[in-house]
Amino acid sequence: MSQYGKLFVFEGADSSGKTTISRAFTEHAKAAGFECEWFSFPGRETGTLGRHVYEVHHDPRAAGIKTINPTSLQLLHIAAHIDTIERQIVPALKQGRHVVLDRYWWSTFVYGIVAGANEHSLEAMTEIERSHWANIQPTEIFLFRRKLRLGESQSLEQISIAKEYDKLAAKEALNYPISIICNDKSAGEALAQVVQIAKLGKPLRDSIKQRIAPSNGGRSPQDQPSFRTPPVVFSKLAPAKPTVVYETYWRFAAERQSIFFRKFSDAPQPWTDDPVLREYKFTNAYRASDRASQHLIRKVIYGGDQARDEIFFRTMLFKMFNRIETWELLTRSFGIVAFSDYSFDGYDAVLTEAINSGKTIYSGAYIMPSGGPSSTHDRKHRMHLKLIEKMLKDDLPARLVDTPSMGKAFELLRAYPTIGDFLAYQYVTDLNYSTLLNFSETEFVIPGPGARDGIRKCFSDFGGLNEIDIIKLVAERQQVEFERLGLDFRSLWGRPLQFIDCQNLFCEVDKYSRVKHPEIAGITGRTRIKQKYRNTPTPIQFWYPPKWNLNDQIAKGGLLVSSI
Repeated sequence: MSQYGKLFVFEGADSSGKTTISRAFTEHAKAAGFECEWFSFPGRETGTLGRHVYEVHHDPRAAGIKTINPTSLQLLHIAAHIDTIERQIVPALKQGRHVVLDRYWWSTFVYGIVAGANEHSLEAMTEIERSHWANIQPTEIFLFRRKLRLGESQSLEQISIAKEYDKLAAKEALNYPISIICNDKSAGEALAQVVQIAKLGKPLRDSIKQRIAPSNGGRSPQDQPSFRTPPVVFSKLAPAKPTVVYETYWRFAAERQSIFFRKFSDAPQPWTDDPVLREYKFTNAYRASDRASQHLIRKVIYGGDQARDEIFFRTMLFKMFNRIETWELLTRSFGIVAFSDYSFDGYDAVLTEAINSGKTIYSGAYIMPSGGPSSTHDRKHRMHLKLIEKMLKDDLPARLVDTPSMGKAFELLRAYPTIGDFLAYQYVTDLNYSTLLNFSETEFVIPGPGARDGIRKCFSDFGGLNEIDIIKLVAERQQVEFERLGLDFRSLWGRPLQFIDCQNLFCEVDKYSRVKHPEIAGITGRTRIKQKYRNTPTPIQFWYPPKWNLNDQIAKGGLLVSSI
């Protein structure tokens, strides 16, 4: 076949929705009878150079790399691009198959510039990549954008990325068609825009033959009914395939939030008719509404000296144990918990005495690592005290303040011993409640083990998405899904569910479905919920980070907002 296939490129910043829509567009094209393949840069297919570059980029420590120069990192990306271009993309196009590409050399240039890579080197390396494309130009580049939502703010890095994309698009518009897709509504509407612009035309003859040959009853292709492009279905989650637990996810979120507001308004028990929610303990739909988080925000973060190091010290000290009783023990012992008066021996003595008297100093919410055989401390709390000391000695609070994104702040915390992905994400979220950091909670997410289990119960097939994509997808679709299911979800005084909340809800639904959907197994195979619900008589005076602008509403009586 002499006619080349078409090349459709999807570009844009992280969380703009380009990956979700590019995959949905590929499935749409296939359903319409076109031969179409989806690729991404640098690539995630196991056993490829792109996969290795992806892993080095996102977890260099796993490859034994402590640091990597931003220019060198982008050169690795170019190498992975060329490998995919030569081995897969160009052969597919030459055979007449359409190609949908998630990211182009644009991303290498834009993210390289923002990361501080050498601009002349970036121009030279992207020129090398363009030479491997030969005379192949994109049929269309779809540049995705997304407006800020209620409660969101942009980091300097995000603003810079958007500006660099705009500059590059203006420059490249002379070379090939570029369409701006404002992905502010549903994924279906964005897909409809792409389908309309793409104008795929008629399916290839060979594709039609292949589709009808098995059941044509001996008739020629001309005798068969013509294939029509299927209508865009806006309510579907394509390419991911949800299970029955997916609907339970939204019903659980709505009912758990209703329980929160019934408690808030001092309604008498029972607060729910759901027997599982009445018997077992579950966290709130919003992480910041949980008792430990409320104590952290009001009494730990904002309840003392607002100097940078002091906020960091108190926050990390509380979170290492994550237990209100341990914090109260320390405040009784020292009066004011402050780094300026901190003594390792003094804190160690108080905590050791508590352990020896049979008290529990760590929360059971999640397991805190002990450091294993390599630890130089015979007791876990000593290791954690020394870890906080090291962070402050390294001037980590100042480095976090200067960090341009939540992802970069996560990496700084993740670099310390015994702190894995889950804890680093929890810590950066907690520090973000304070005045030290001001990142949007919808710019970065890392799923924990429980959330991974819940995601696998909610979806029988990810459709090529990963767990992070799934969390972002449900956060984006929350209003659509609540409306579809007829659920009256009362948001947190107008604040939608953030990535951290959606991540937590997957963890809670994993537990909930052990009773509600015992036939659907997750990764761990757990079948029981360990913690039973026990009412804590001490009331909570709900108070959230002042920058969220919720506390005045609560003080005025708390208008309950139904829509999100």
